[in-house]
Amino acid sequence: MTKIITAITLFVCSLLTAQSQYETGMQKAFGLWKEGKNTEASALFERIAAAEKTNWLPDYYVALVNTTAAFQTTDKTQLNLLLNKAQTALDIEMIKDQNNAELYVVQAMIYTAWIVSDPMINGMKYSAKVMEQYEKAEALAPNNPRVVFGKADFQMGGAKWTGIDTKPLCAEVDKAIELFATFKPESPFAPSWGLERALETQKNCKK
Repeated sequence: MTKIITAITLFVCSLLTAQSQYETGMQKAFGLWKEGKNTEASALFERIAAAEKTNWLPDYYVALVNTTAAFQTTDKTQLNLLLNKAQTALDIEMIKDQNNAELYVVQAMIYTAWIVSDPMINGMKYSAKVMEQYEKAEALAPNNPRVVFGKADFQMGGAKWTGIDTKPLCAEVDKAIELFATFKPESPFAPSWGLERALETQKNCKK
């Protein structure tokens, strides 16, 4: 009996240690990202993903870090590297779970980054794919603020080409902001970003 209790205690202790290492690693990675050290943050998220194979969040953040960095570069070689790394990480999680709206949002962002990098070549190629990803996300999580805002924001970005009325889209931005106020992440490291960008877009709607 003593051996069984000892074994259980050791098992519980190992779980707690693993959880602590995961939390410490994630916090450090977020810290690096906040400091603008995208490469270092991505590398740390990758290492965490390798150790946490059943947890979708580390790979999700590898994809998100590299996608957001891609929007900030005009270097084609660098952009290709960033978006390919983002896609590789996202694909790992997409294979495991096709019912996660947050993954579809990042996939839409990857396609959007390709469009922004070269609208003339990539606009026709990826625009429908972006909307397809948001529609899949919307079907899974219609009240997720990143889904609602992302879809509206993408359509607003293309309004100068499509000529669509942006008033209904601005109403969707307002809706997203309301959803951000009540949205509760599933865990401490689950996605909660997007409100700042939505508020900026709302200001532009009111000009």
